[in-house]
Amino acid sequence: MPSPAPAPSLLVFGGGYVGRAAALEAIRRGGRAWATSRDADRRQALAAEGIAALDPADHAALKAALEQATAILVTAAPDGQGCPGLRALAPLASNAWPDWIGYLSSTAVYGDRAGGWVFEDGPLNAAALEGARRVRAERDWLDGARGMGLTMQIFRLPGFYGPGRSVVDRLRDGSARLVRKPGQVFNRIHVDDIVSGLFASMARPRPGAAYNLTDDEPSPADVVMEWAAERMGLPRPPEVQLDDPSVSDAMRRFYLDSKRVSNALAKAELGWRPRYPTWREGLAALLDAPPPLRLAS
Repeated sequence: MPSPAPAPSLLVFGGGYVGRAAALEAIRRGGRAWATSRDADRRQALAAEGIAALDPADHAALKAALEQATAILVTAAPDGQGCPGLRALAPLASNAWPDWIGYLSSTAVYGDRAGGWVFEDGPLNAAALEGARRVRAERDWLDGARGMGLTMQIFRLPGFYGPGRSVVDRLRDGSARLVRKPGQVFNRIHVDDIVSGLFASMARPRPGAAYNLTDDEPSPADVVMEWAAERMGLPRPPEVQLDDPSVSDAMRRFYLDSKRVSNALAKAELGWRPRYPTWREGLAALLDAPPPLRLAS
């Protein structure tokens, strides 16, 4: 029989929605987890769940965690100077980098493909500022990893959802808006499927790899919204134009690009399969669960 995988010691730079979920999975597997947040209330909430919460400005604590970690996950969004995780960790690491480093990027790096399919080896044609910053952050991490012989992996995510963060919650609280954009499609992924993909990579790392972690069915946003409203027994939310002030900037960005993102490489190389292969299964699971306690992002 194969030996069980060792319990991970995971340092998450960016203890937001996905980072918290990954840290909790490391603990569930019998390991340890650290996660950073600049917000004191957020650190308190993370600590209450058994995650060692760090202020990223506390260099001594961050260095101590880095020296004990067997894996690093960077979820913090890039800014105008690049990736804040790379800036914070690189001066502290010296030769103490762990066996696996993962960087969460975005499928926005591909830009608009007019509904066509994209794959990891395709061109990166990000049009929006956020996507362009992701392209730079990917390049900076990969260049640094090659120079130091590190096991670096990139994960490109579409819009993600899960407990407390989905169309279900927006329909429940009345903030949902229905936007129609003919021909526009994009993928989604449940937070649990992101986490399972990350841990699959830890078990089968390939230095320099980039993976799309997405569901199997890219779909129009209005189709998903109408399905959820009908399933919940609610009227369709108000229909608005994309430039309506009630549409958030984050939601508006999803409508900039139309593409279908392939997850075939992650399935083939990592043996990964999403638990929620389409948004139907993912939203149905959220509807069957009690409303979660809301935590800050």
